Amino acid sequence: MSDDAHRAEDYPAHVTEKIRYADTDRQGHVNNAVFATFLESGRVAVLYDPLAPLVEPGSSFVIARLELDFRAEMTWPGEVIVGTRVASTGRSSIVLEQAIFQDERCVATAKTVIVGVDETTRRSRPLSESAIEILGGLTAPR
Repeated sequence: MSDDAHRAEDYPAHVTEKIRYADTDRQGHVNNAVFATFLESGRVAVLYDPLAPLVEPGSSFVIARLELDFRAEMTWPGEVIVGTRVASTGRSSIVLEQAIFQDERCVATAKTVIVGVDETTRRSRPLSESAIEILGGLTAPR
């Protein structure tokens, strides 16, 4: 997808985060580690939404892979919108696509592989049928 093709409305789940002065680095732009923190906020809003629970008792989610592409500088002050959508689901995994927008400009995109795990055995655990159904509502055409 080209840089111009990323639009917030293409991501069904959104969170808004405030950029703090402490998020900036010596060059005056937002530090690269903060991008990952903003992405985490978007993931958590989807994975642990109390109104659409994906985890069952005794299970949780872990990140298996994170690909993050920096597309533009992000600056303070301001807010960002983090958009999240489901790219695919597997037996026990979810591939999420995310984008960070500042002033309607896409500043970063990411792809994250999340795996459902059993909290006792620490091994992968299949996603429930209800989780797969909820996740299906978070896909967006590309």
